[in-house]
Amino acid sequence: MIFFTLEHILTHISLSIVSIVLTIYLINLLVHEIVGLYDSSEKGMVSAFLCITGLLVIRWIYSGHLPLSDLYESLMFLSWSLSIIHMLPYFRNHKNILSAITAPSAILTQGFATSGLLTEMHQSTILVPALQSQWLMMHVSMMVLSYASLLCGSLLSVALLVITFRKNKNIFFKCKNNHFRPFGEIQYMNEISHVLQNNCFISFRNYHRHQLIQQLDCWSSRVISFGFIFLTIGILSGAVWANEAWGSYWNWDPKETWAFITWTIFAIYLHTRTNENLQGSNSAIVASIGFLIIWICYFGVNLLGIGLHSYGSFALTFN
Repeated sequence: MIFFTLEHILTHISLSIVSIVLTIYLINLLVHEIVGLYDSSEKGMVSAFLCITGLLVIRWIYSGHLPLSDLYESLMFLSWSLSIIHMLPYFRNHKNILSAITAPSAILTQGFATSGLLTEMHQSTILVPALQSQWLMMHVSMMVLSYASLLCGSLLSVALLVITFRKNKNIFFKCKNNHFRPFGEIQYMNEISHVLQNNCFISFRNYHRHQLIQQLDCWSSRVISFGFIFLTIGILSGAVWANEAWGSYWNWDPKETWAFITWTIFAIYLHTRTNENLQGSNSAIVASIGFLIIWICYFGVNLLGIGLHSYGSFALTFN
């Protein structure tokens, strides 16, 4: 009873903190960034991380197993993983664009887990026999960490595509307008000559946008590389666990199939990174496709309630 009360308190404290942090982020987004508010939001993220850590530890103690056996627990662990990724640059006193992705992702994930799911799904249950294994910690933790890393990296790639599209659109309309102005041909040719002399990839006016695209591309590649390593370890450990539990390393059930598709997509992404001609927008398109594939892999089985990985699915919960 004490553990349940503590978990309930930490859940509400954490949800309150992330709500305040989300409000601060919206203020900084709509208004010019205020240093004091930014520092408060970072401290709020640290406090929320500590609350989620305490919640998971308490749930681990009274359930007797790592809290990764159902959808609610995996979402809370996903939020915890996103918070870790967010705080790594913060504790190194290095502010970067990664925080703009990780903080809202962690906040929305925890908010959905706490408020979006039925109350019955928050209750800890006894593990089914197939999950009563030491491989639970290794396999599921690696998979959720890979989801967190790959989602962050994919969102950075989506941001890169949006900025690149807007830049190309602005250049196109400006060139088009100058093309149809009868007295602007000389000015138009001068502008084209000036841009080609400086850098053909840079916007007419905004050099910082080009730098931002480079940073997004770099951070996306780094985060996805770490996520791909976690995903590979998770799939390999899951294969060993499947052989112990079901007598086969691979059964091609929906979860395994979509995990393999996810691994293939990001393997293609990493391959495109080795070719300079395919870096930037081309590799970002592959990562953006991977973003959708991850959510299908993560929620697909839970929505369908079929296959060997259907523990904690919506269908089973409603039944």
